Amino acid sequence: MESWLDFDKRIFKHFSYLLVLQIIPLLVISSYLVNEINPYLFTKQMVYYFIAGIAFLVAAFIPWRQIIWWFVPIFYLGNLGLLIAVEFVGKKILGAQRWIEIPGIGITIQPSEFIKVSVIMMLGYLISRNPPGEKGYGILNFIKLSIVIIIPFLLIAKEPDLGTALVLLITGYGVLFVVGINWKIWVSIVIILGLSAPLLYSQLKPYQKKRVTDFIGKPSYHVRQALIAIGSGGVEGKSKEEATQTQLKFLPVSSTDFIFAYLGERFGFKGMITVIVLYMFLIFNLLYISAKYATDYLIKAFASGLAFLFFVYMGVNIYMVIGLAPVVGLPLPMFSHGGTSFIIFAVIFGILQNLIAFKDYSRYNSDAKITMISKDQL
Repeated sequence: MESWLDFDKRIFKHFSYLLVLQIIPLLVISSYLVNEINPYLFTKQMVYYFIAGIAFLVAAFIPWRQIIWWFVPIFYLGNLGLLIAVEFVGKKILGAQRWIEIPGIGITIQPSEFIKVSVIMMLGYLISRNPPGEKGYGILNFIKLSIVIIIPFLLIAKEPDLGTALVLLITGYGVLFVVGINWKIWVSIVIILGLSAPLLYSQLKPYQKKRVTDFIGKPSYHVRQALIAIGSGGVEGKSKEEATQTQLKFLPVSSTDFIFAYLGERFGFKGMITVIVLYMFLIFNLLYISAKYATDYLIKAFASGLAFLFFVYMGVNIYMVIGLAPVVGLPLPMFSHGGTSFIIFAVIFGILQNLIAFKDYSRYNSDAKITMISKDQL
C-alpha cells in the first residue's frame, strides 16, 4: 500500500523547477534596488518574502483536485462578500475605499487583490466541468463564464480602483481566449467596445479623466521625473551616489510603482532590457505549460491566468513609467516593494505547481473516488 510519505514526494518529483528559477533573479534585483532606496523597506521586503514562501509551500501541498468542487465556489462567493462589505465598512485612504480593517489588530486587507485568485480558480473549475467544443464556447457558455468576471470587475471599479478592475477583466478574458471561445463572439465584442468608447469615457471619474488627458498632453510630475531618471541612466547606468533623481527624492514612490525608473537610473538601458527579458521568458514558459497540458483545464486556466497577470502588470507599469500609458498605480509584479502582491502571486504559483505535480494522480482527482489501492491489486 502506498504510504502518505510517498504520496507527498510526488510533488517534488513533478515540480516545475524552471518556474522557481525564473522568479529568483527578479527577487534578487528587486531586493538590491529596494535596499539602496531604503534599508528599512528592505527589511520589510525580507519579511514579505518569508511569508510569501510559506504561502507558496502551503498552497503547493493543499490537495486542490480533491477539494476544488466545494472550496472554489465558497472561496469565490466569500471574496464577493468582502468586496460588497468594502462598500459599507471599508476604510477610506486617499479618497479610495478599498480596504477592510481587521478589528483589534489594526491590519487592513484589500479584497480586490484576493479576488484575482478566486476568479482564476472559479474559471478553471467551471471550464474543467464543461470543456469547450471543437469551435470553442458558444454565446450561452460565454455569458455564464463572463458573469464570474464581470461581477467582481464592477465591484472593484466602484471602489474606485479601475486599474485593478481592468487587470481582472483582461486576465479573465485572456483565460477564456486561451481556452477557446467562438471567434464570432470576439469580433462582436471588439465592434461593441469600439462603438461604445465615447460613452465609457464619459462615465470615468474626474481624476481618471485627468490621467487620460495628462497621458495625451503634458506628462504628470511623476512621469517627468521618471523619464529624467531613465534618461540620466543612459546605456550603462550610474552609481548609487550619482542616482540623484531617486536618492534626492525627486522620483516619487521609487520603491513601488516607479521602481522601473530607478532600475533605469542605476543599471541603464541594459538593466531594463534584462528585466523585461526575464519577464518575457517567464510568460512564455507559463504559456508553454498551458499548451502542454491542453486537456487539463485547471492547469490551463492557472498557467494562462498567471501569464496574463504578469503580462498586464508588467506592460502597464512599464508603459506608465515611460509615459506611454496613463498612471494607474499598478506595481511591477514580484518586483515592486509590497506585501500583498507577493503573497498573492506566491499562492497562485503554489496552486499551479500542485496541479502539475498531481495531474495524473487519481486520488487527487475531484471526480474520482478517494481510494487506497495496493500495487498487488493492479
